Amino acid sequence: MDMLRPQSKPPSNDDFTTLPLYRSAPSLEVRLEDFELYAIDRLRVLKAISDGLSRGKKPEEMDKLVFDLWKANMRHPLASEVINKDIISHFVLRLVYCRTEDLRKWFLSMETALFRYRFQRKTAEVQLLREWKFLFRPHFGSVKKSVNKDDLYCDFCKMRRHTGHLPTNYMICKAIVFLFLGMFLHILHILILLSSHLKWTSTIREDEKDRLTPIVEALCTSYLGPDYSQSKEFAEISIKDIDQVAKSSFPLCMRHLFEKLREDHHLKHGGRMQLGLFLKGVGLNLDDALTFWKAEFSHKVGAERFDKEYAYSIRHNYGREGKRTDYTPCSCQKIISSTPGVGDHHGCPYRHFSEENLRAALFRMGVNGSAVEDVMEKVRNRHYQLACTLTFEAIHGSTYDVGVNHPNQYFTDSQKILKAKTAYDKLNQPIDRYLNPVPKFEIWYRIWTGTVRTGRYRPVRNGIQNIANNPLITQETC
Repeated sequence: MDMLRPQSKPPSNDDFTTLPLYRSAPSLEVRLEDFELYAIDRLRVLKAISDGLSRGKKPEEMDKLVFDLWKANMRHPLASEVINKDIISHFVLRLVYCRTEDLRKWFLSMETALFRYRFQRKTAEVQLLREWKFLFRPHFGSVKKSVNKDDLYCDFCKMRRHTGHLPTNYMICKAIVFLFLGMFLHILHILILLSSHLKWTSTIREDEKDRLTPIVEALCTSYLGPDYSQSKEFAEISIKDIDQVAKSSFPLCMRHLFEKLREDHHLKHGGRMQLGLFLKGVGLNLDDALTFWKAEFSHKVGAERFDKEYAYSIRHNYGREGKRTDYTPCSCQKIISSTPGVGDHHGCPYRHFSEENLRAALFRMGVNGSAVEDVMEKVRNRHYQLACTLTFEAIHGSTYDVGVNHPNQYFTDSQKILKAKTAYDKLNQPIDRYLNPVPKFEIWYRIWTGTVRTGRYRPVRNGIQNIANNPLITQETC
């Protein structure tokens, strides 16, 4: 396995500048648990890169983002295993994303972006040029340190392919970056096609159908965040508060289901599952959930029929019936991939609504002007989670760099922002509102009757105008 290690220092447990070339699979024994966990850690990095590029982050922002992501996700307790984790995770994801053309395209794009940001670190650049001897062999000992790194050597195409040398003032430059990116992408594209046709189709899918195949097929659609099976950030919500929080903190998909339930007093199975598990995740306990659903469904099917046909599924969602599984709320990926039928209201509005209906729904949420056009642009490009993120930012008036990946994440972060704003508003209220929260008409009445004390508690029985202008009026002590 070809790899690039900086020679000036040993690898650390978050080594970013050691850059493998991934041209051949390593001969390593990997535990099944590590097989999946390493791939998930790398997938977090690639998906965050995808989100950052889709949001139009600047190059310097992306460079810092990738560096922080790598340190956070690709660490290992043993410094010597960091390189192995990098290599293993790449080849596992190559196997995951080799199966269809769309998966291959996304994987190639994200791996090339990751390679570019890692390549731009100086140590990786120099080591890579030393490693790929089949291109050229420069004299590194004669490179002048005083030369600016951004100096562009435009005549590098005239160098000899096998035995020629670069000029002594050669420095790594943008043109060389693009040269190696093209080479890396070309090689990786060939290797991922070989993985698809020779390894996955002919060998692994059948031979490992009980062990590796389920992991490989699930990884590309897996949700990587918290499961939100229990509300941990805030106290349980009650039925009397549910309308208020639905208006202020529900994402569009859940708000639409909630409004349709209030309007029609009924939801089909997909809608009940999507909304019911979401309400469970935001803190609605089982007793309140049964009361809430029964109050709505009784308008249409009656209380007796509800108890017979619908109450069981609600208790089942809470792990009180059947296998007693603690079901988790649906993630954005699962909601987007759902296929609602006629009469269904579940699914992702950004994907399943028409443009006219989506604009109307955004307007009802308070999204107007250019923010609507920004959301619609993301929808047209099929970036549905980014569209939801822009909706969150427009409603709450703040940036949301982490992006929306789960409806319950939307709710939790919305509540955090609203509670922070409420606390800030309280801190900035005039102090006399806390010292004397008495209605103005009552204050004037007490001034007239002489029951308000001022200054050093001198009783006041006349002089209304003087007292009204006196800044020393204090809390009533009568």
